[in-house]
Amino acid sequence: MDTIATAFPYLMMGLQVTLYIFVIAIILGFIIGLVMALFRLAPIKILNWIAKVFIDAIRGTPFLVQLFFIYFGLNSLEWISFDSTTAGIITVAINAGAYFAEIIRAGIQSIDKGQTEAARSLGLTSIQNMRYVILPQAFRRMLPTITNQSIISLKDTSLLSIIGIADLTQQGEIQASATFEAFKIWLTVGIMYFIIIYLLTILANFLERRFELR
Repeated sequence: MDTIATAFPYLMMGLQVTLYIFVIAIILGFIIGLVMALFRLAPIKILNWIAKVFIDAIRGTPFLVQLFFIYFGLNSLEWISFDSTTAGIITVAINAGAYFAEIIRAGIQSIDKGQTEAARSLGLTSIQNMRYVILPQAFRRMLPTITNQSIISLKDTSLLSIIGIADLTQQGEIQASATFEAFKIWLTVGIMYFIIIYLLTILANFLERRFELR
């Protein structure tokens, strides 16, 4: 227990970094996903093409390659300079955004076209229809899948330690090396990840029930 008591404050600092990156990246990722989904559904071909290339490129390459490209590749250019935390946030956001885009697109397309026709008959514009009619209904259907993708993105943050971010995983590596108690340290790290993911699942289930009651 002395080993865990000594390492725990450092693991908590790493957890704070992990959650900071995760929260910002998921918010940005959802915005990216929403924009790309709307591009995919837009009647303008160039927007369709931009979204399709983006989604296919991100979904077709490993997360680690994307991380190295953004942190090492882009940073090798004279006019770009990212610190490791910024690169980590951008990578997680872009990766999540590509998957969110397909989730949102499928959610929007699952709504009966009669809803759009009814909105038009009430005099709503296309933007108002999307904002007040389609997206609220689609979000209820998308929520479980969005939760799953968010959990995957949270797990992906563990790879950010490779570029020197002092997240939970890197703090685990440091403490395991310092204490020579790898079993206890990594068990504690695993439990901490499990608790965060479990709490995220509980929050998602709560939101699902709230939406169902409306």
